[in-house]
Amino acid sequence: MGKIRNRVKTCLLIFAVCALGFGVEAETQTPNIILMMADDLGYGDTGFNGNKIIKTPHMDALAKRGITLTHFYSGNSVCSPTRATCLTGRHHDRFGIYGANQAHLPAQEITLARMLKSKGYTTGHFGKWHLGTLSKTMSAKGEKRKPELNFAPPWERDYDASFVVESAICTWNPGLGKRAKNNPFYENGVALDGSDESLLGGAARVVVDRAVPFIEQAVADKKPFLAVVWFNAPHEDIEAGPEYLKMYEGHGEAAHFYGCITELDEQVGRIFQTLEKSGAAENTLIFFCSDNGPEGKQAAGRRMGTTDGLRGRKRALYDGGVRVPAFAVWPGKIEAGIESGAILSTLDYFPTIGKLVDYQMPDARPLDGQDILPVLIGKSEARERAIPFRYANGTSSLVKDGYKLLMPAGELYDLSKDRAEENDVAAQFPERVDNMKRELIAFFQSVEKSHSGADYKDPAYQPVNKWKSLKLNKGKK
Repeated sequence: MGKIRNRVKTCLLIFAVCALGFGVEAETQTPNIILMMADDLGYGDTGFNGNKIIKTPHMDALAKRGITLTHFYSGNSVCSPTRATCLTGRHHDRFGIYGANQAHLPAQEITLARMLKSKGYTTGHFGKWHLGTLSKTMSAKGEKRKPELNFAPPWERDYDASFVVESAICTWNPGLGKRAKNNPFYENGVALDGSDESLLGGAARVVVDRAVPFIEQAVADKKPFLAVVWFNAPHEDIEAGPEYLKMYEGHGEAAHFYGCITELDEQVGRIFQTLEKSGAAENTLIFFCSDNGPEGKQAAGRRMGTTDGLRGRKRALYDGGVRVPAFAVWPGKIEAGIESGAILSTLDYFPTIGKLVDYQMPDARPLDGQDILPVLIGKSEARERAIPFRYANGTSSLVKDGYKLLMPAGELYDLSKDRAEENDVAAQFPERVDNMKRELIAFFQSVEKSHSGADYKDPAYQPVNKWKSLKLNKGKK
């Protein structure tokens, strides 16, 4: 009997060692989490995606330490909706954030910050917020933004520390200029004067000056942390400082666009250097992406964003508007120096991190992303679920099995063969079009139910805007 017990103990020990070495999915982990996002950075605007002009050595090096995601989607073709998907894993229309500066992040939503706080994390948000107003009496967008109704600051959304601005600011001296009117930085709920010395210089540095001490303190306190760092560059107003303009002499007004991205890049490097100095790099999962495609009808002047041949730009549901530069890094867990063409989304952040920390949702509200850790660590080559999009005007699209359907145009593209979305193949695959259209309609029926507040079981909840129906036919709402 004793020999049998010893053999059982030996087997259990071997199993435990294997689980630690190869990662059993059920094993709960508590890695630090950093979500970094640029603003209006096009697919072709980084060195790791092939840009030969813009200097992004820190992002390029960091991408090589992990996995470059070559077919990664933002949640929408404009910023506020994408930010909502990042934090909730749910389509932004479920709570009425149809477009930029619309509605707000409801207190009833379960966010990454709320989830991770329940697991003992300290949480911080730094940079652009754009998910509600930060004052009940004023907004960068004026009275039409309904600041009291849409007051939803990060300090009331489960963040322990925050340094945020409501919406876009200038990428140089961000506390000054027309973008700063009624749009101050708030540090843990306290508005700062725009001429404060700490707000002078590069906007990315201003933000990371607050993120670095947060990271250092969390490591010193031996607490796992969530740091959301949402940069403002290269969103308008676009201005680069003298040292960055000097790097791009001869490029005219475009030097401002290039320079503000290089300034952002330096601060991405600074965040990782902080992790390395503090000994936290090996236990930190980092995601980087952009919130949508580049501004403007074409690359020109200070709007020099590029899509690397993808069709469309910001505000379009073609890939140039929603397919963005992205990578993920987790030293020792994600293999370094690899690329994945798996079709992934910002919707996937929440369920991936939730599975990682063994978070159990307290109710049956639908999540629209999925756990993509198997893709990131090489155990799977594809994400299974379809990815739905809807722009503020009611137009929509669905990406499934490598195809994209756009409504109400009824266009269908085979993304595996037609990266530039030039050849509409809807006539060749009418059954696929019908099936995808039905799936899109069914999805938004679920979304409409969520929009009404049905997910929350909170009788006090009232949607702040009306439901917008899909556009299913050309020229009709």
